[in-house]
Amino acid sequence: VAVFDTSAGVFRAVLFPEKAPQACDNFIGLVQQGYYNGLTVSRVENQFVVEAGQGADGKGSTIWKGSRYPVETSDSLHHYAGALCAAFAQGGEVTGGNSQFYFVTALPNSVDETMQQQLRDNGYSDEQVSAYAAAGGLPYLDNTDTVFGQVYAGMDVVDQIACVPT
Repeated sequence: VAVFDTSAGVFRAVLFPEKAPQACDNFIGLVQQGYYNGLTVSRVENQFVVEAGQGADGKGSTIWKGSRYPVETSDSLHHYAGALCAAFAQGGEVTGGNSQFYFVTALPNSVDETMQQQLRDNGYSDEQVSAYAAAGGLPYLDNTDTVFGQVYAGMDVVDQIACVPT
């Protein structure tokens, strides 16, 4: 479990080290080093993402243990609202394994019936489509970035952060 104590309040996310071991190892290692202490949110797009991890000054990024890792995907982890994800693309370049992470802040109505049908047509299970319809999310990011956690308490805090300019 990761606890995020912010100026907007506290929220918690469960981590999935069994499904995304390298992303979790990278994140936990940086947490234990204190890398994220005093963190400034560097990107906010309401109903899309809240992104951070570029260090306290909002610039640059680092990699724990100094080595990048590939995108880790799982059929059971998706970009539902509240997903904690490793950011892999920066300026069109794949930069996986760095310190940047984001939370999905898409609203429940973000996956309309047309998109739900597209998900079914692309092999998503009825359970996955129902979860996207209920929670909202960004299914087009599945298999592009690693989902390594999920907010389970305090999503209202994440949504509040999503409405504040960086």
